[in-house]
Amino acid sequence: MQFDSKERQIRSFVLRKGKMTTGQRKAVEELLPKYAIDPVPDTLDFSSLFGNDNPVWLDIGFGNGESIIHAAQQHPDVNFLGIEVHLPGVGHLLIECEKLGLDNVRIIRNDAVDMMNKHMSDGCLDAVHVYFPDPWHKKRHHKRRIINPDFLALTASKLKQGGRLHYASDWEPYAIEVKELINQTPAFKNSQADGDFVDRPEWRPVTKFERRGQKLDHGSYDLIVHKI
Repeated sequence: MQFDSKERQIRSFVLRKGKMTTGQRKAVEELLPKYAIDPVPDTLDFSSLFGNDNPVWLDIGFGNGESIIHAAQQHPDVNFLGIEVHLPGVGHLLIECEKLGLDNVRIIRNDAVDMMNKHMSDGCLDAVHVYFPDPWHKKRHHKRRIINPDFLALTASKLKQGGRLHYASDWEPYAIEVKELINQTPAFKNSQADGDFVDRPEWRPVTKFERRGQKLDHGSYDLIVHKI
């Protein structure tokens, strides 16, 4: 199911030239061909790409990959697909995957919504994780926020029945807005009976970005909902 046949004009990210370490640059040059899905086929066949039929968890905008690294070690029987456009974070994830021998991780450098919309079959994912997306604080930029009704409809179509959407943020106004939006989406049921936030689960570590927010007295807000 596709929700937009035209190229999207509004994206939830802005491409920036991040500063890369020598190690990250070397990892991108040498390891990206091993872990990257490039070119992206018309339809992603995860069984072929990973060489097994294990569940697939999609991590959108994985930053430096801390969450994937943590979860991939804890759950070797799960396949992890990370989508990120910024090279320094990709480099860091590549270094750790190679060091730890993580063969259950694949990477796509592209826009996640486009990849879901154009290259993923309906019902192919077991989980979608969106951790600490840019809150786009200014009101005129709110249209760039990734969590919106179209994204939720798209995510619901790509998740299997009972599949999980896990959102986390350290920006309380955005988190509350997302909670209200998700709780009003018929395709999802909140894991909490009261429709509230949930304690951070074991598969999501406290990240470097999150710790930086904690020093600024930011809270952390996790939402876990399932497709019904």
